[in-house]
Formats: sequence, C-alpha cells, structure tokens
Amino acid sequence: MNKFLKEFKDRGYFYQCTNEDELSRLLDKKKIRGYIGFDCTAESLHVGSLLQIMCLRLMQKHGHRPIVLIGGGTTRIGDPSGKDKTRKILTEKEINKNIKNIEKILKNFLNSNNPKTKPMFVNNFSWLKGLNYISFLREIGKHFTINKMLTFESVKMRLEREQSLSYMEFNYMILQAYDFLELNKKKNCVLQIGGSDQWGNIVNGVDLIKRYSNKESFGLTTPLITLASGAKMGKTENGAVWLDKNLLSAYDYWQFWRNIDDRDVIKFLKFFTDLGIDEIEKVKNQDINYLKILLANEATSMLHGKKAAKNSEQAAKEAFSGSALGSNLPSIKILSKDIDKKITIIDLIIISKLEKSKSEIRRLIKGKAVKINDELISDEKTIIDKEFFNENYLKLSIGKKRHLKIELN
Repeated sequence: MNKFLKEFKDRGYFYQCTNEDELSRLLDKKKIRGYIGFDCTAESLHVGSLLQIMCLRLMQKHGHRPIVLIGGGTTRIGDPSGKDKTRKILTEKEINKNIKNIEKILKNFLNSNNPKTKPMFVNNFSWLKGLNYISFLREIGKHFTINKMLTFESVKMRLEREQSLSYMEFNYMILQAYDFLELNKKKNCVLQIGGSDQWGNIVNGVDLIKRYSNKESFGLTTPLITLASGAKMGKTENGAVWLDKNLLSAYDYWQFWRNIDDRDVIKFLKFFTDLGIDEIEKVKNQDINYLKILLANEATSMLHGKKAAKNSEQAAKEAFSGSALGSNLPSIKILSKDIDKKITIIDLIIISKLEKSKSEIRRLIKGKAVKINDELISDEKTIIDKEFFNENYLKLSIGKKRHLKIELN
C-alpha cells in the first residue's frame, strides 16, 4: 500500500475511497494535488475541523501539495449536509471577514517553506460569481439527475423529516462537484478529501470530471468524530473550542485536550498530533494522566507554540495545587474604578467571560463551584472590593478546571 494511504489508515483517518487501488498506484508514481473545502460560515474554525486540517498536514508530510478551497461562493448558499435547517445567509462583509480569518488560522497549521508542498489557497467565488445560469445548466446541469440527487443522505434526511430544503441548498451538491471540476482543470487537482457526510458531494465531483473530460479523479473521506461521551467534536458545555487564538486562550485550549475522556486519548494522539504511530504504540500503556498531558502539549504546541503549551501545563499545575495566584494562569485586567462601584461576584464573572448567563452563575454558586483565591463563595450578593486583591491580583475559579487571574489596573 502507498505510504500516504497507509498512514492515513493507521491514524484512523480512512472511511471511504472511490477507487483505492488506482489511487494507491497513482500516489506511488508521483506527487499529486488534493483539496479540502472549508465554508466560511463563522469567523473561526473550531476543533471539529481539525481532522481535515490534519489530513492536509499529512499530505505535506508525504510530499503532496494541498489545495485549501475557501468557499466564498458556496457559503452564500449553505451546505445542507448534516444540517436539519437552512443556514443563516451572511452578508458580503461578514463572508470576506471570515475568509481572511480562516486563511490566517489554516496558515498556523500548514507549512509554507517548501514550494513543492506549500498550500494553495483558492476561493470558489472567483469562478462561481460569473456563471451564466443557462450555460451552466447546458454544460454542467445535464450531467445530474434528480433521481440520483434525491438518494443522497443530505437530501433524504431533510425530506424524511419533512424539514424545509430550499432549491438554493439543493443546488449546493452541483456547485461542489463543479468546484472539483474547476480545480481539476485549472490546478491539476485529482483528489478531494472530506468528512463522510460529504461522500455524495465528492462522488458527484468524481463523476462530473469523468463525464466532462474523461479524466480519472478520486474521493477520500474521513469518519465523523464524536467524543466518547457522545458529544459532537468541537462543542463543549462552555461553547465551541475555537482555533482562533483571539477567541480561545492557549490555556483553555490546553485544558480541552487535558480533560478528554480516557477512552479517547490514544485515538486522539493518532488523530491530532504529529507523533509517529510507533511512538504512540510505545507509550500507550503509560499512566493515563501522562498521556493526557502529552496530548494536550502536542495539540497545543501545534496551534500556539511549545512555550504556550508548557506555560499552560504549568498554569494547570499551579491552579490544581492552589499555589499562590499562578504566574502562568490566563489573566485579564479590571479598572480600579470598577471595583469602587461595588460590583458583585456575579458581575465579576460576567466581566471575566468565564460565564455569560447570570442564572447559570447563580446555579454554580449554589452548587459550591465558585471560589476566589481558593476560598468558596456561597453568597451570590457578595461584593467584590479591594480586600479580595492580594498585591493587585485575585484568582477566580469555577469548578476544578476553569481559573483566571484578575489584575487590578
């Protein structure tokens, strides 16, 4: 088996392939270009997209050149795959802002030093914006049948539940297939990778290229990832685990990986780190806490750098031991005049952004989950004055895992 495909399988990335044997032979002969598409429906990607990013990194590792397709055009429609309702339609300004931010995030993960494997960034709006509807129907639409389109899961699911599926969304699968055709013609791209929920869309693209130009192309899908708890990857009780450094601190990102369910640790070391399979096999029987810290450090280093990962580990130790205020804890500054206004513990937590809901904060206080300087706060009307600050700092904790250093400015 080809080395790229072997590691793709060994790491658990493999779900389906359109013509695996032929793809393996092609990969043995030469280096190829393959793409993954990212719609820009939010200002940041979260860890639910990380498996696809790791696939791009693996392509680079094996000498292939990844193409990152940013869906500036398709975002204007919305992919119905895995969705039970129509996505919110964004403005041009929102889409362009999201595109810039997502490109920036992806560049943190991908290596641009080698010109042969440097990622190519393309925006499908560049070819979708000028489409002539009649010409598109004649040249591309004729290759699709409604009969087949109705068999795809993304369509069947919505129809079976009697949920609305707009004609606009119904067209999405044709446009995604057209994206693959355009990349095949203009960038010599022969492979599309995506999640298993994209299988129908990817197969459409492979078929379209065959019908349109009689060229061979390939589709490869990854499994959809859920946590052992059953929760969706990328979502937690505290919100999305963002890949934007401005939306989630290195410490909180580290904590997400540190607190992964024991059952997921080895799988996620294979999925989300650059550690070799042999290395993981050697350490897999180590203490589970050692493995969790290894996962947290490796995953955090990739996005935030090794120093930030080590600082986060140290901050977690300090927070857990209750020692001092922890120089490595994430911190915010609060104006001295705000404290003079006699804010309550609820106000302080809102300002800290550790929680947004006042009712949830009240529930946490009743549940004995809120501490200042490691001392329990049991009254929601507690006034935070300057006596709480030791050398202009206080430590705010919610539960065992969320800690923040607040500095008086």
